[in-house]
Amino acid sequence: MMDPVMDQAWIAARIPHQGSMCLLSAVERWNEDDIVCLADSHLRADNPLRAAGRLGVANAIEYAAQAMAVHGALLAGDAAPPRAGYLTSVRELSWHCRRLDQLAAPLRIHAQRLSGSPVNAMYRFSLHAGDSLLVSGRLGVVLDADALAGKPTS
Repeated sequence: MMDPVMDQAWIAARIPHQGSMCLLSAVERWNEDDIVCLADSHLRADNPLRAAGRLGVANAIEYAAQAMAVHGALLAGDAAPPRAGYLTSVRELSWHCRRLDQLAAPLRIHAQRLSGSPVNAMYRFSLHAGDSLLVSGRLGVVLDADALAGKPTS
């Protein structure tokens, strides 16, 4: 059986981010420990993260967080509905550029799960454009805010 096409529509069906806020274009590959996603939304004038017409490098954190959310959804399986989550920590950031919108190449987002459970996780991430490293660091995330709050999930 062939893997489904994991494009933006497929991604949007599995994470809470919708419309132009769904920043990722495709899942390139994934396994239990890693995910690699692609994005070209950094080039769009309607990118909702732009401020004063610019897309600063700090927005790489959101790209990485969405890749982590997709990874969490893949690990949970197709039967699970999109779950709301949030970042809990940002550590060891290393910036190698100032802006994302000045890069013509698609973004390649790699997230590696270091530890976690179905509710929370710690990931190491890197963002590249072509062969250039743009940002790297670690992110802690709650993958299922309702479960952490003790709310029943359906």
